[in-house]
Amino acid sequence: MTGLRVCAALLALWGGANAQASGEWTGTATRIADGDTLWVRPAFGGRPVKIRVHGIDAPEICQAGGQASRLALAQRVAGRRLEVSPHRKDDYGRTLALIHLEGEDIASWMVDQGHAWSYRFGRDGGPYTAQQARAQAAARGLFADPLAVEPRLFRKRHGSCDPTGSWRPEK
Repeated sequence: MTGLRVCAALLALWGGANAQASGEWTGTATRIADGDTLWVRPAFGGRPVKIRVHGIDAPEICQAGGQASRLALAQRVAGRRLEVSPHRKDDYGRTLALIHLEGEDIASWMVDQGHAWSYRFGRDGGPYTAQQARAQAAARGLFADPLAVEPRLFRKRHGSCDPTGSWRPEK
């Protein structure tokens, strides 16, 4: 009987890992790195998964607006049950995913509140251009500063920030 329980537990764990990799799953936000990166512990168990929120680009943590962006995301999702819809892994090994809280698209909320830009793809303004236009028109969050610099341009000029919040040039 013990062997059957072990087999059942292993099958459940394997099934949960596959669900995490290939389909939607739920979990709890355990850590917020910045306005577009967080860790979510799957409800089916296992270690927290590092997630990059799909469709937005939040200020670097050492950039103007970076701390406010992280705080906004933390206040919205920390400790809350989230729905995660993975797309793929990004170049840094993070799971690129849509995140929903009680049906609300967190990326849309971040842009609409002025805590992130809609992630641009070439000439395309990205999936949240309407929310960004509203936030800019209302001068919400980082859009209150007419000189706010998009994170991609900041990284190009200064490199990425390290975990202590200071910047380091890209290699």
